[in-house]
Amino acid sequence: MALLKETAALALPDWCLAAGFVRNLVWDRLHGYSKASPLNDIDVIYFDASQTCESRDQAYEDRLRDKIPVPWSVKNQARMHIRNGDRPYHSSVDALSYWVELETAVGVRLAKGRVEFIAPFGLAPLFSGTITLNAKCRNPQAFTRRVERKNWRETWPNLQVVKEHGISSI
Repeated sequence: MALLKETAALALPDWCLAAGFVRNLVWDRLHGYSKASPLNDIDVIYFDASQTCESRDQAYEDRLRDKIPVPWSVKNQARMHIRNGDRPYHSSVDALSYWVELETAVGVRLAKGRVEFIAPFGLAPLFSGTITLNAKCRNPQAFTRRVERKNWRETWPNLQVVKEHGISSI
């Protein structure tokens, strides 16, 4: 909650904490872990087409790090389509809909003091104990590399990997 409150204080447009921040917590609970698995970073995404310079994201990261010293990663999704080779995104939820795995494409934010989830594919994939290739994925090999590099199956051994035609042996 402290991370959500601090991010909300920035008053970013169309923002959320996403990726491992939500995904890992759910997978930890599905595996009965009492302690949260460590995160590489805290992903903050937002959408502001009027201000797309990367230095602005760095300034937000610095402000957040001054308040809570964790590895923040702030990215304006209004420019990320360029890096990802997609058509321009229209919102944070649109940007999330292009993320490699369905379970990673989930965000959470505080809106008027209430927790709100942003999930273009719904929450069911996240709670199903799977790692699922997004049909929009531009590079399915990136999915395989991410599953292997991030050691998800070692950290959460009950997860099943789902590619386009069912369970995979990755």
